Amino acid sequence: MPSQSTGRYVQPSFEDLGTPLSEVMFMVVDLETTGIASDACGITEIGAVKVRGGEVSGEYSTLVNPGEPIDARISALTGITDRMVADAPSIEAVLPSFVEFAAGTVWVAHNAPFDVGFLRAAFNRARLPWPRPQVVDTVVLARRLVDRSEVPNKRLSTLARYFGARVSPTHRALDDARATVDVLHALLERLGGHFVLTDDDLADFQRAIPAAERRRKRHLAQDLPHSPGVYVFRDADDRPLYIGTSVDIATRVRSYFSGGETRGRMRDMLRLAERVEAIECAHRLEAGVRELRMIGGAKPPFNRKSKYPERLTWLRLTSEAYPRLSLARKPPDAGTPWLGPFTSRRTAQQAMEAVHDALPLRQCRTKLSPRKPSSACALAEMGCSAPCQLKISVDDYAPAATAFAAAAAGDPTVVVEPLLRRIDRLAQAQRFEEAAQVRGRLAAFLRGAVRTQRAQALIRIPELVAAHPAKGGGWEFAVVRHGVLAGAGVSPPRTDPMPTVESLLGDAASVPPHDTILAAGRLAETELISDWLESPRIRLVRSASGWWLPTHGAARYGELLARLSTADDARRVEFPIP
Repeated sequence: MPSQSTGRYVQPSFEDLGTPLSEVMFMVVDLETTGIASDACGITEIGAVKVRGGEVSGEYSTLVNPGEPIDARISALTGITDRMVADAPSIEAVLPSFVEFAAGTVWVAHNAPFDVGFLRAAFNRARLPWPRPQVVDTVVLARRLVDRSEVPNKRLSTLARYFGARVSPTHRALDDARATVDVLHALLERLGGHFVLTDDDLADFQRAIPAAERRRKRHLAQDLPHSPGVYVFRDADDRPLYIGTSVDIATRVRSYFSGGETRGRMRDMLRLAERVEAIECAHRLEAGVRELRMIGGAKPPFNRKSKYPERLTWLRLTSEAYPRLSLARKPPDAGTPWLGPFTSRRTAQQAMEAVHDALPLRQCRTKLSPRKPSSACALAEMGCSAPCQLKISVDDYAPAATAFAAAAAGDPTVVVEPLLRRIDRLAQAQRFEEAAQVRGRLAAFLRGAVRTQRAQALIRIPELVAAHPAKGGGWEFAVVRHGVLAGAGVSPPRTDPMPTVESLLGDAASVPPHDTILAAGRLAETELISDWLESPRIRLVRSASGWWLPTHGAARYGELLARLSTADDARRVEFPIP
């Protein structure tokens, strides 16, 4: 970097780069108080934990006499009573030891303005100098690092439960500080993907990008095309930070530099962005497909959706003498009955439990021989047909596996009817919690079946050409092969579009048969194409085979699925079989 006095280049020192987060001493602090106003209420308890590199190096805990009665409602919440604090030291007596404990640390709190505000007011009343610490707020970090799809809110109890904290918050200062430590460590792990590596980076990450900096970076939106396509924000090392799509790249990118952009993670991304790459596409569908493929490949730190298709879960039937259901990350082999993919393993597990509730498929994981008996597990005494003991032949067992395959690819009634009857019986017996569990399993199964059958409808077609009227005239064309976009283009207005179609077919990518492309990332692409094909004004130009769904398939349970998904209790509901 150039010296201001001489203009010569000066090599930055390690100190200029900040302290690596693994070497920073954090002090996580939590307070209990008599109310919410720092200028009118007092502190009743302080709890703090010092950590560095994931290791606890010290704890601090003390009750504090607030010098005023504690409201009964506060006591009910925290368990701290007037009697407990009667002999406790005053805040003025406590602060010197707290200052000594906190010396040289970066302070951390969950909803830091509350805790730090009370401490600052206490320092002022005690006429002690404020230490001006660097403060990290785990609420701010969580808002930028944890998606709404992961947790419904950013409360400490919610985040502690989600991240598997070793201590649950109890509204006692030390317990809450310990829980916040685990939340902090989980959030710090996520910061690496945002290139936050030092304490200085962490301080910058928490700040909102100022208007002046937004204006300074508006030039990144210059000279971009007003056309459909994909845009990529890149950092100084040309690494992709965020990938998006729009029907007008220039207008969309300019919107990031307006005051209307309030998303915290986008402000953080703009702070790092140094250039924007534009990739023009023929139309909206091609842009969407390119975006999916690029996000799955590059995994930009500021993208959230579609980033890890390999983490999806499949429910498949194993290929063996006595088949069983299995959950797997790997897409199923050719000819294997399957459902999914599911966005979470928990949902896939619910769908598998739904099938087990309805069909006599074995649940043990042992590979069984059709000729040699194996050791029986506990399930053999709980209604299982016990193929491990050869109590059922391969031929007699086969209908259960065939029924699952038929339900996954066609009519799912063989699973739906038994579960509806069970929900009804449980509701009549007022066993509402159990009925709700079965309802959740049925909903998971139906969602998986609907998704599977919709994807298979397009995957089975070797080649399909469809068109949508283009803005300003002409047609937008898509060549789809086995559920994958193989070609895209636009025909000029007021001309015969068929030469454009023939040209696209000649240049379109070759796609292998459907049984070799069941990668979860491609399923997302297939679903995006299905959405486009089902939109208004689409014309089918040609298709190598019919595009169809089973007449008695899972889609006919759409109304039932909607009711299952929106039900908020397990009271008895009539679910007629379509």
